[in-house]
Amino acid sequence: MTPRAKGAEARGLAPRVWTPGDLSSYDGPLLLDTHIWLWHIEGNSAHTAEELGPLLDRSGANSNLIVSDISYWEIAVKAAKGKLTLSIDVAIWLQRAEQAPGIRFRALERPVLLLSTRLPGSAHNDPADRILIALAQLANVPLVTADRLIIEYAATQRGTPVVDARR
Repeated sequence: MTPRAKGAEARGLAPRVWTPGDLSSYDGPLLLDTHIWLWHIEGNSAHTAEELGPLLDRSGANSNLIVSDISYWEIAVKAAKGKLTLSIDVAIWLQRAEQAPGIRFRALERPVLLLSTRLPGSAHNDPADRILIALAQLANVPLVTADRLIIEYAATQRGTPVVDARR
């Protein structure tokens, strides 16, 4: 179940983009964009809205923080290419991140992969982001992101639930 919406949003007629403050009592499932997962594990809230921490804590208390396997892959790829530097080896970081409380992983599924190639409008060009958008749509679970392109896409495309985590 997604956050309660009002008016046109409740009828599915408008795109759904929330801020963490809009979801002050929500404790349902949230799909974490790769950078949000990384920042959450690292305890880095410098780039996100103040209200994001409590939102993630509420959902995490019910093991409702979802991380797609594509994010696991994306962190490994970025570290291998030198685009991401972690304080420890990426394999150890990922192993520890798998054990973080409140998080459950979601395997890549063929319907998500297919939809990611057929997103309407001008969707993000990054394949991992397209997969996350498709997963959010098919699972009807808000994607928590600070990615401007994903947020702009969700604001124009009905059926893409997004939480704008930007400060």
